[in-house]
Amino acid sequence: MKNRFLEQWINDYLAERRVRANSLIITVYGDFIAPHGGTVWLGSFIRLVEPLGLNERMVRTSVYRLSQDHWLESEQIGRKSYYSLTASGRRRFEHAYRRIYDTPQDTWNGEWQLVVLPSTLGSPERDTLRKELSWAGYGTVAPGVMGHPSSDTATLTEILQDTGTQDKVVPMQAATLGALATRPLQDLARDCWNLDEIEATYREFSDRMRPVLRSLRATRNLDPEQCFLIQTLTMHEFRRALLHDPQLPVQLMPHDWSGTAARALSRAIYQITWRHAQQHLMAVCETPNGTLPAAAPYYYKRFGGLESESADKELAEN
Repeated sequence: MKNRFLEQWINDYLAERRVRANSLIITVYGDFIAPHGGTVWLGSFIRLVEPLGLNERMVRTSVYRLSQDHWLESEQIGRKSYYSLTASGRRRFEHAYRRIYDTPQDTWNGEWQLVVLPSTLGSPERDTLRKELSWAGYGTVAPGVMGHPSSDTATLTEILQDTGTQDKVVPMQAATLGALATRPLQDLARDCWNLDEIEATYREFSDRMRPVLRSLRATRNLDPEQCFLIQTLTMHEFRRALLHDPQLPVQLMPHDWSGTAARALSRAIYQITWRHAQQHLMAVCETPNGTLPAAAPYYYKRFGGLESESADKELAEN
């Protein structure tokens, strides 16, 4: 039996929040479909997302647009259309979801990754690179210079290669001299990233989701479809807040950063719902070879580690 409070919460959320179809479909693909191979029959996907307020016309229009933007690609087998993540779409998902599910850095050695954008860089390439760097948490530290306080050169190299700008910009490494927790550094962080607005978004998220967590904890027999919907809307909302968060080292952040509580809340909801949500996913979705394959091992590392791989493998076998 469905939980009445959760049912009403889902209905109210979908009625009150303007949820863009493209964005919500990206959330479902990234959170659910990608770990299971990234391919799904469109008809089953339409059934999966219909309770989220997306009708068939909206889904077909959105997947077409996502295909035009090189997120998805389609294959016709008989009378059925199957949509898969493109290679570039998968990389973009991995960038975004690595930031969502990986544990944020809690130490910092003062290193920075900098990218100097010369005036010779064309506008389309400049705009694309800025967007990709922003998704990875980079901010504008000076005119024509984007940076992030991190020693992660691998992500930067991958972004430059994906955007074809590795030989058109100047990537650099820098190091903070002196103390790593000073007022000027914190002022620089506020100048480069709108931390006040991000913090307010996190607080709003937490206020909205706390009643959901309380209800989930109080419910003895959870409904798989409700768990799928709750997990989807939770991660959709958390992703929207997090993608604007540069995930700076603690030395640069305000005291009692609200993003910490929002992440803990998301993790708690995820831990309660993921098994039931996976059960619903496996029951609804279809691939060219039948049911979805078991989730890839990386899925179970989300939020520091889910309980076990065995449950999902059992779902795939039954």
